[in-house]
Amino acid sequence: MDKQQRREAASAYKARRRQGGVFQIRNTETGRILLRRTTDLRGSQNRFQFAQLTGSCVDFALQSEWGQDGKGFVFEVLEELTQKETQTEAEFQSDVDALFELWQEKLADMPQY
Repeated sequence: MDKQQRREAASAYKARRRQGGVFQIRNTETGRILLRRTTDLRGSQNRFQFAQLTGSCVDFALQSEWGQDGKGFVFEVLEELTQKETQTEAEFQSDVDALFELWQEKLADMPQY
């Protein structure tokens, strides 16, 4: 890959629209959930899968129940947001935070970590 191709690839990466949102990590045995938000859903899902493959725990709150490989846990996207072209990172984060608050209210009765 030459310099021009690298510049174009870097530019395309920076210009991409980010997918953020709210997700939960659910213990399939107990039904308890860990509710989280992110401005990078794909990255969060990849970290979860990597943690399962390597036997490391994805979040300290889950550590006591995670076990050897975290196989009793699933990653579930509850709602996605796409960053608008004109939206700054701070504005996008604010939208994701507002969405998270709505989901906290919806799931207030669920057993959580």
